[in-house]
Amino acid sequence: MRPWLSTYLLYSSCAYLLLVSHAVLSTSACAQEDSVKVASQNPSPMVESARQHERIKQQAYPGVSFEVSGILARPVQVFIPEHSRGSMDFDLLVHFHGASYVVQHSASKHRGNIIAASVNLGSGSKVYNDAFEDTTRFQHLIDSVVTEARGHLESHIKVRRLILSGFSAGYGAIRKIISSEDHYATVDAVLLLDGIHASYIPEREVLAHGGRIDSSGLLPYLKFARDASRKSSRKRFLITHSEIFPGTFVSTTEATDWLLRQLDIRRYPVLKWGPLGMQQLSEARRGHFTVLGFAGNSAPDHIDHFHSLYWFLNELMKL
Repeated sequence: MRPWLSTYLLYSSCAYLLLVSHAVLSTSACAQEDSVKVASQNPSPMVESARQHERIKQQAYPGVSFEVSGILARPVQVFIPEHSRGSMDFDLLVHFHGASYVVQHSASKHRGNIIAASVNLGSGSKVYNDAFEDTTRFQHLIDSVVTEARGHLESHIKVRRLILSGFSAGYGAIRKIISSEDHYATVDAVLLLDGIHASYIPEREVLAHGGRIDSSGLLPYLKFARDASRKSSRKRFLITHSEIFPGTFVSTTEATDWLLRQLDIRRYPVLKWGPLGMQQLSEARRGHFTVLGFAGNSAPDHIDHFHSLYWFLNELMKL
C-alpha cells in the first residue's frame, strides 16, 4: 500500500473500498473503517487531519425501501422517504456509486418529493460505462423503478424531473447515458461529486510534461454544460471537485478547467465553508451550470463530496 494511505484515518462510517477517482464504496455491518484500494496512480503522499471530515451516520431512515433486480449486475436499492409517501409527482434520483444509506439520507433531506435509486456495480468507471452499453437498459431501469414504486405506494405516480448523480467512478455511467440522444433529452439535472476524468495523450503523460487531455470522454459533459449554461434551459448541472491529482489520468480540477475554457467561463477564487466541514476555494457559474472547487488532496477529502450529497443535491435544484 502506498505511504499516503498507510496512515489512513478511521471514521465512524461503514467500510469503504475507495479508489481516489475510480472507486467503489461498499458497506459492511461489522466494519467501521474506511479502507482504501488504489489503482495505478501517483496521488500526493499526504495525510490531512485539520478538516472535520464529518460523516453521515449509518441508520435506517423512515420511508419505503425495495430492490429492483435483474436489470444490472447487482440489485438497485430504491428508497422513498416518509415525507414523500402521499405525493403523486416525484423527482427521480438515480445515484451511481456509493453506500445506499448516504443516498437515503440525502433523499430524506431533499426539499421536494423524491424517489432515490442507488446503483453500485464495482470498482472503476469502466464497469459503470459498460453497464449501459445496451442503450435500452437505462430506460428499462427507470421504468422498473417507477412501476415498483407505484406498487409500493399503491398510487399512479408520475416523474416530474429525472436527476442523475455520480460520485467518483460513477461518472462513467452518466457519461454513457447522456451520450444517447434519447436519454439526453429525458435527463433534467446532473450532479458530479469529485468524479469527472479523462485520459492524457500520450497515456499517463501529464500536462506539465507536455501531455494533452483526451477530450473525447468529456464531450458529453461539455454538451450538457453548454445547454445548462443557457438561462432558458430546463437542464441543471453541478460539478464539485477536490484538489486530488492522480498523476496517471486527468484530475477533476483539470477536467473542469477544460470544460470552463471551452465555454469561456471564468473560475473565481472564494474562501468559505461548505457542508460537513468542507472548505470551498473556487466557483464558476453561468446560467444553470456551476462548478465548485474544494480544498483537499487526500482520500478523506474525496469522500467528503459523497457524504455531502444531501447538500449538493439541494444546491443543484436551486440552480
